[in-house]
Amino acid sequence: MQKLVGAGQYQTAEPNHFAEHLRTDALSVGTYSIPAGGVDDQAPHREDEIYVVTAGRAFIVTPGGKEPVGPGDVLFVAAEEPHHFADVTEDLALLVFFAPPYSGR
Repeated sequence: MQKLVGAGQYQTAEPNHFAEHLRTDALSVGTYSIPAGGVDDQAPHREDEIYVVTAGRAFIVTPGGKEPVGPGDVLFVAAEEPHHFADVTEDLALLVFFAPPYSGR
């Protein structure tokens, strides 16, 4: 068992900050923080991804459309699916699970 202290809490170290909290052979877990008014510049990932919105409000934009997100929402994004967060109106904190582990862009 491992406790991930602070996972999912907004971090202000830099715009679009990603902090990895755990990495195993099967998955990785981190927190992605985007400030209010910020621009999400991420590209599609090679891994399946689950986001848990822990704080803030924004929209997630995918080829299927634009959906509002807020605390408590859980989002699944398949590997290679283009997506980004837009219209961030409150500092956004996302607990992110990658399977297999995040490998970079």
